[in-house]
Amino acid sequence: MNASLYTKEFSYNLKLAYPVIIGMLGHTLIGIVDNIMVGKLGSTEIAAVSLGNSLIFIAMSLGIGFSTAITPIVAEADAENNRLKIRSAFHHGLFLCVFLGFTLFGFVILVKPIMELLHQPKEVITLAKPYINWVAFSLVPLIIYQGYKQFADGLSMTKVSMYAIVMANILHVIINYCLIYGVWIFPKMGILGAGLGTVISRIAMVVFMHLILSQKESLKQYFHDFSFEEIKKQMIIKIINLGFPSAMQMLFEVVLFTAGIWLCGTIGKTSQAANQIALSLASMTFMVAMGLSVVSMIRVSHQKGLNDYKQLVFIARSIFVLAILIEILFAILFVALHQILPYLFLNMENQAQLLDNKEVVIIASKLLLVAAVFQISDGIQVVVLGALRGLQDVKIPMYITFFAYWVVGFPISYYLGICTALKAVGVWIGLLAGLTAAAVFLFIRFHYLTKKMIINNNS
Repeated sequence: MNASLYTKEFSYNLKLAYPVIIGMLGHTLIGIVDNIMVGKLGSTEIAAVSLGNSLIFIAMSLGIGFSTAITPIVAEADAENNRLKIRSAFHHGLFLCVFLGFTLFGFVILVKPIMELLHQPKEVITLAKPYINWVAFSLVPLIIYQGYKQFADGLSMTKVSMYAIVMANILHVIINYCLIYGVWIFPKMGILGAGLGTVISRIAMVVFMHLILSQKESLKQYFHDFSFEEIKKQMIIKIINLGFPSAMQMLFEVVLFTAGIWLCGTIGKTSQAANQIALSLASMTFMVAMGLSVVSMIRVSHQKGLNDYKQLVFIARSIFVLAILIEILFAILFVALHQILPYLFLNMENQAQLLDNKEVVIIASKLLLVAAVFQISDGIQVVVLGALRGLQDVKIPMYITFFAYWVVGFPISYYLGICTALKAVGVWIGLLAGLTAAAVFLFIRFHYLTKKMIINNNS
């Protein structure tokens, strides 16, 4: 294929991806806003929010991973011009998201006692428990919102969820400010105000999505005469068979990075702080790859619905190439700025913390060099995973990601981090190894499947 043909696809891919990227950053921003605003109350409060959000993040990854099953079914049905199949996928997906939202809420409430086993300070746990109650409940509207979002994404309407998340973030800042600090007629609720602000902003997201989508003339047919009699076992099983492995794929990666945080905490507080700095920067650049992963899933699903497998492979490769080029750019930035970026997160004027902060900068700058390389591996594995979801191939990729992260990645992280002088750098070398293994094996899987599809289609 001519290189110019690939680059022609880049503009359309980016047009679809940028609203998803902004939406992903919006999800991250809700947690960051809580940390910043609560941080002004004191270190105990910010520790409580961080502890609470670590539990919520694992549950949220399960919900978001599961909901991705809706998009490929809707996109494939859209290519087939099958309106009944689109309606069925949307209604069944939304039904399952409501059920899953309440299930995850109950799960987080039940596992709250695990905080006692993490040997956290008692005053932090005391504050975190009521905060978790509110933020755990916010999982219900969040997962329902995902049902609407994945439906809209499947129809290539990626901007709607972007508008919803931007609106939610603005509302979240205003409500947080009023409820945390007790502005005007509002009570001063402190950390609980942050939790309640998250609930209200996420409910508003669902209301916004419903109103915008249901008012679109082309979508009105999917929003009337909903009946539980329409819920059929066959479609429920299809979504669960796609959604469960996708949820597990996301969980394996999220828990690996959570384990990395734990390992760095075991090494020492400066390693943990350095890990948090590098992880914050890598997470922001990862959102671009996540956006392209969604585009990969949408466009591959669409071509699958058209039975045009040669074009499917071409489009998928154009997205892979675009992801690699963008991640190489981020890698260059990380290498060029690895000694400067850590200073953005630290107060070097604080004399009491100066020695610790200098050590954090040294460690974080080394981690950013490793992060520069794993940008590329991380970008490849997530866009290829999106393409495989578009092919509705999720079970084998689930086993691949488990093997890559927990048979390859974690043991290397543990050995190099705990048993060698590499310490935090060793932990990140393990993360790099896991992501690289995932990228290689997932690409081999995609190549094998698409080659088989083309041969079968031609025979």
